[in-house]
Amino acid sequence: MPAALSTELTLLFAVACGLCVANIYFAQPLIGPIAATLQMHAGLAGLIMTLTQLGYGAGLLFLVPLADVVENRRLILAAMAGAVVGLLGIALSNSAVTFLAASFLVGTCAVAAQVLVPLASHLVADATRGKVVGNIMAGLLAGIMLARPFSSLVASAFGWRAVFAVSALLMAVLAGVLWRALPRRRPHGSIGYARTLASLPGIVRRTPLLRRRALYQGLLFSAFQAFWTAVPLALVHEFGLGQGGIALFALAGAAGALVAPWAGRLADRGHTQPATGAAIGVALLSFGVAALGFRFHSMAALVAAAVLLDGAVQLCNVLSLRSLYIMAPELRGRLNGLFLTFIFLCAAVASALAAAVYTFHGWGALCALGAGFGGVGLLYYGTEFRRNALSPPPAAALRDNRG
Repeated sequence: MPAALSTELTLLFAVACGLCVANIYFAQPLIGPIAATLQMHAGLAGLIMTLTQLGYGAGLLFLVPLADVVENRRLILAAMAGAVVGLLGIALSNSAVTFLAASFLVGTCAVAAQVLVPLASHLVADATRGKVVGNIMAGLLAGIMLARPFSSLVASAFGWRAVFAVSALLMAVLAGVLWRALPRRRPHGSIGYARTLASLPGIVRRTPLLRRRALYQGLLFSAFQAFWTAVPLALVHEFGLGQGGIALFALAGAAGALVAPWAGRLADRGHTQPATGAAIGVALLSFGVAALGFRFHSMAALVAAAVLLDGAVQLCNVLSLRSLYIMAPELRGRLNGLFLTFIFLCAAVASALAAAVYTFHGWGALCALGAGFGGVGLLYYGTEFRRNALSPPPAAALRDNRG
């Protein structure tokens, strides 16, 4: 039986996940100044986030499954080294092409976080897995949410390039700490990288729970990306905020991370299905609140919308990961990679759409886009109540996917 992670090691996992994934989001509140520096058209500014998201999707599909093949600590440290190179490339870039190429590399290597999460799940017992995953995911979401105020504040003082230079230094220091602190984990019965990748379509085909949870989270995360890609632009144009004000807004939105430990406990107690419906409903509601906030020029309403949306996305994410991690321990790397690949491909599309929708059609259309994602999720959730809609695949079927 796996032992519980110490409080100190759990905290280190949470901080490491937060710092790794923050690299995907540093550019989000800086889209305006980066696009101006790189001479990108406003309607194409969403590419700044899209390339990072596509890189993250590539890493999830091609790097995360390696967690079922190679020693996990080595994989994590190699990915972090690649992130440092990409961050330095962004800081030194002088054209849109070099910036976007370096962003793709950073996104690809940020998946170190998604090797850390299943590694932690291997180190704890089933009865506390949801709680531990929830605590670590709280750190991951805090990294997502705090990345925006951090980058805004640093950029306002030192320019946007300094954000990525500072992050490169932090990642290098973090890699040194993890090299000393992480336990080694070498997968048992590895089938090799080529056969591991070849097994992915079969896992998708034979695991309806994976498909369902990925669609839920893909839709909610698309709504999340649409909101957070457009809202910095809207805060500048409609509320007259500078980078400092955008930073404070993003910091207020980070309160959604507090839902993660609670979500893990709900999952451990068997409340995944009703909590999922609640999460989708709250996400849909948040865009109504966001639309009213702009109509009545209410910053409080807009902050409330951000907190509601972030909390809903995090709740659904923890519920999904806990459901997948209890299915087949030897497939956790692949299940995690497939689940998150779909989510971040959806997010990449949403990032590109959001900037264009807001630029050409305004905030109301952006809220309609986000609400549309939530509405489709709610309709799909209604199908969950059909008999056996979420029946897990037989153990033998999952074993077949090892090779």
